[in-house]
Amino acid sequence: MLSERFVISDAQWALMEPHCFGKKRDPGRTGGDSRLFMEAVLWVARTGAPWRDLPPGFGNWNTVFKRIFDAVSGDPDMECIMIDGTICKVHRHGQGAKGGTQSQAIGRSRGGITTKILALTDALGNLVSFCLMPGQAHDLRETAELIEGVSCDMLLADRAFDANWLRENLANSGIVPVIPPKSNRKFPPTFDQHSYKWRHLIENYFQKLKEFKRIALRACKTDQSFSSMIYLAAAIINSR
Repeated sequence: MLSERFVISDAQWALMEPHCFGKKRDPGRTGGDSRLFMEAVLWVARTGAPWRDLPPGFGNWNTVFKRIFDAVSGDPDMECIMIDGTICKVHRHGQGAKGGTQSQAIGRSRGGITTKILALTDALGNLVSFCLMPGQAHDLRETAELIEGVSCDMLLADRAFDANWLRENLANSGIVPVIPPKSNRKFPPTFDQHSYKWRHLIENYFQKLKEFKRIALRACKTDQSFSSMIYLAAAIINSR
């Protein structure tokens, strides 16, 4: 039965429904079944299947493709934040967007054709925000923009984020950097090693995110579609 493939619980749907389009009070057309639509997109995200392979019971694949979910659930715990990047290989179906791959966050790294997700998570390891970059880009390239305006006590990050300008920016914002220094520093700054142990939460989050095959292996041609997949998966993970 089709219902056996559903994964959104009633409790999760109660949190997600207010953020979905197509409610009667919303302008424009009213959605026929927003919950079914969400299940359809999740099915594609989990299986990595093309939209045209969507089982008929989920509805018309064209309608599903045009609607984008862009909300994450829950209130973040901003006692501390964690930042890190992860690489996703790009399937051949994810290439060929108008304007070429250079118009999207797709590049060539040691892993081949890849996209990098630079993510910011809260103290519980749940996604707060993210951005997409070509796979070969350094994590620091978009860090300043990603953390701009963020209010927290500490920022946890690995050695790749050990940069003087970042430490200064954090200090000016009243945020304590919990970042191990690079080995080539003559005068390495100290850091809270006990708090740093919690950084594994963002690594765990990436593992959960990549349980969705459509994210682990990018098959979306555009950054907008790929970002929508990430937001949808994040809403499910954060509301568990």
